[in-house]
Amino acid sequence: MRTWADMLGAADADILRWAGSQAWAGPMRACMQDAEWHAEGDVWTHTGMVFDQVTRLDSYATLARDEQVMLLFVALLHDAGKPATTIIDPETGRTRSPKHSLVGAMLAREVLRELKCDLPTREHIVNLVRYHGRPPYLLESRDPEREVIRLSWLLSNKLLYLFALADTRGRTSKEMSRPEDTLHLWRDTATEHGCFTSGYAFANDQARFLFYRDELTSLHYTPHEDYRCTVTLMSGLPGAGKDTWLAHERPDLPVVSLDAVREELDVDATDNQGTVIQTAREQCREHLRARRDFAFNATNITAQLRKRWIDLFADYGARVEIVYLEPPLSTVLKQNKERDASVPESVIRRLAEKVEVPTLAEAHAVVLTVP
Repeated sequence: MRTWADMLGAADADILRWAGSQAWAGPMRACMQDAEWHAEGDVWTHTGMVFDQVTRLDSYATLARDEQVMLLFVALLHDAGKPATTIIDPETGRTRSPKHSLVGAMLAREVLRELKCDLPTREHIVNLVRYHGRPPYLLESRDPEREVIRLSWLLSNKLLYLFALADTRGRTSKEMSRPEDTLHLWRDTATEHGCFTSGYAFANDQARFLFYRDELTSLHYTPHEDYRCTVTLMSGLPGAGKDTWLAHERPDLPVVSLDAVREELDVDATDNQGTVIQTAREQCREHLRARRDFAFNATNITAQLRKRWIDLFADYGARVEIVYLEPPLSTVLKQNKERDASVPESVIRRLAEKVEVPTLAEAHAVVLTVP
């Protein structure tokens, strides 16, 4: 089995056997867990137990096959980040794995990319891995309702709830520290707010945009959508085809490009970028003050990088759309070599490991494109 299509057509047991033969399964077998939480022992043993519990869920048979396989892959990869993060707490002597879900999400993206999983499905699984530990701790959240709503635009709360059930049941604990009643509360809260099987119904895109920026004081408030202009923020690796996309899809838009600014200022990509950023920000401000639609073209591969620019655009009341391009890595490397200012292949491969695909938690609109 070499592709996502193969997985969809395979029997559950065959998927588990395939996973057990992969290189990333070995470290999981060698990684022991805290005995209070996981008396069953190593990570791979727990993984197999959760995988089995997924197939035993009451509603498993009613799910579409793609949803079943998504849940199976969440089971396989939800703790895949533990081998890289597990430590012994020097004060308590307990085994801990801080931020293992974040590391696991990055590994999940790599595994699914190699399987040629379609981009929306891949990122859905990545987010389920990233946030798989949230439901048991809903009561500890400062605002449980907003917690459930916040995740509803990143993943299916239904699939998250079902996986949390399997994760809780797929272990041997000395004491039940994860009562299922809390998980049912996640389901009930999401259902009450209409976001168990779909994203929460915000009044409009601006309401959603403000909510994720923690600027929406009330979910019942309907903000006025009166944007000064629209900014198209490009995102993708060097050589992904961002210039080509703009030329074909937004030919009339003026473009603020970091590469163009570097060329204008004769600054190499390895030099200090302070002047480049300052110049680009001022060019953006000129368009924003003129209420002129424009595109901002840079790699923008992480949410943190994008936020710095989106904050600027939002300060001027702009509507923000993110266009993310992800051709196969082989295509990116080929196109990069054909650029006038190519980037070393080793740099692109390192950048590819850091990519965070944009979500609707960041902007008014997101376009995911596989050229």
